Amino acid sequence: MSGAVSPGEGLDVHRRRTHFRAWHRGMREMDLILGRFADANIAGLSLDELDAFDALMEEQDRDIFAWLTGEITTPAASDTPFFRKLAAFTGATLR
Repeated sequence: MSGAVSPGEGLDVHRRRTHFRAWHRGMREMDLILGRFADANIAGLSLDELDAFDALMEEQDRDIFAWLTGEITTPAASDTPFFRKLAAFTGATLR
């Protein structure tokens, strides 16, 4: 064992599961976006934000990517305070 600390170490089960899902998407670009966001923020998310993160990950990777890149307008149902927090983290300019 290398002695490296696991990114999910010290997190509750819900946060570890969400963190894992963020890094294991179907599209590598979304692994990098959501995974890095999770690395930086998962421990500090409120329960409501954690639920919103889980809900966002139910969306298709291609849709989330298109919203974050401004390729298409984010639908009102997905344009949540949590999504805006993710967009700010990535530096996205939303439409």
